[in-house]
Amino acid sequence: MNDRVKVLVIEDHPIVRDGCQRIFNRRPDIEMAEAVSAVAGLARNREFAPNVIVLDVGLPDASGFDIIPELLADNAHAKVIIFSMYEAPSFVTCALEKGAKGYITKNDDPNAILKAIDKVLSGAVYLGQAVAQHLAMANLAPANDPLRDLNDRERQIMRLLGEGKSMTEISVQLALGYKTVANAVAAVKQKLRITTSSALIKFAVELRTKT
Repeated sequence: MNDRVKVLVIEDHPIVRDGCQRIFNRRPDIEMAEAVSAVAGLARNREFAPNVIVLDVGLPDASGFDIIPELLADNAHAKVIIFSMYEAPSFVTCALEKGAKGYITKNDDPNAILKAIDKVLSGAVYLGQAVAQHLAMANLAPANDPLRDLNDRERQIMRLLGEGKSMTEISVQLALGYKTVANAVAAVKQKLRITTSSALIKFAVELRTKT
């Protein structure tokens, strides 16, 4: 590409923003701006007028999914690429339905973000390897449901986590021992391949906001 490409990264983790900058430094045609929240990202989008917006899902003040329409309303020519830790096919589908043109995860090869930028600027849709594989598997599955491997109790617990309930509150509401709830949460993390409780809570909240 001969023209300079302006990329806005909306991401609240400094180490991820720094990693993006290091990757973009390999390409003299890329100029990066950054924002750490949804509100800041919307303002920076209007000021910077980027060609590409690299957008995290779990922002501190909003879901990245929710601000895609407003980002595009303010900057119609921009291409949005979701850059997330989540590989669930339903997340990919939601992103594309909201107007995103790419979806990569933080488990993809670092070069994937450069490939995604080039691809979406050419007018195509780009899916990282991890989500493309999950999407293909989901299309073979009976239901496109990220919670399909959970039992009824585990689904209940996920719903309550998404409503902001603590494990103590969940144990009271479901009339279960705290240890039973804790064991169920551990099983859910294993089934969803989510490593920490904080990441699981973010997943539950984001799943609730988009369904």
